[in-house]
Amino acid sequence: MIYDSVNIGHIEKCTTLTGIETNLEETMAFVIDIDTKEKILVPKIICVGRNYAAHAEEMGTEARSEPLLFFKPPTALLHQGRSIPYPPFTSDLHHEVELGIVIGESGKDIKMEKSCVHIYGYLLALDLTLRDKQAEAKKEGAPWAICKGFDGSLPVSMVVRTNNLKAIQSMNIKLWINGQLRQSANTNQMIFSIEELISYISRFFTLERGDIIMTGTPEGVSPILPGDVIEAELGTRLRITFSVR
Repeated sequence: MIYDSVNIGHIEKCTTLTGIETNLEETMAFVIDIDTKEKILVPKIICVGRNYAAHAEEMGTEARSEPLLFFKPPTALLHQGRSIPYPPFTSDLHHEVELGIVIGESGKDIKMEKSCVHIYGYLLALDLTLRDKQAEAKKEGAPWAICKGFDGSLPVSMVVRTNNLKAIQSMNIKLWINGQLRQSANTNQMIFSIEELISYISRFFTLERGDIIMTGTPEGVSPILPGDVIEAELGTRLRITFSVR
């Protein structure tokens, strides 16, 4: 669907090609600035797999010499305050807590030393995964589109601007299920740093304002079930809580 007006950070009325007036807030995916409440439209979500060595080991794989990339569609976004619907097409839904980078300035072939200029801020998210569907895809050498990109597969926090979140590459990241700690690591354990990821990804895909880069999960992933309550935190500024229904 194509619109005659799109303004990042500002939701306005627009007209589709069919002549129907609609509201961008109802038709476009966005994330929200925690301080200004600005809504930032999300063109694409680029995810990184196996970026913590211990997680690669627990999944029976090895760390890679280059980042492993896959996509989630913007419809994967699920905001705080909503419940996670347990998909009817799986019996093995897993949590993966991750740091997300929100791009603020577009760029292509970005140099590592210039990468921070392109960051708007950071968020905390859950990369929900259909582990049974992923196992099938791996066995067949098939894409991960369904197991990673289904609707609601990326519950997110609000966005914290870079100047309000210091030492991002040395920050504790944790996740609890029903009060029990399941994942606990530090972002300094990432194999590929934030600067390396931005530079590498921008070689292949132009990064646009509002793009989200998910930086991978640490070890400790496990199944979640209807009725579970998931809590996660990044440092002291970002915390999310989601229930599964």
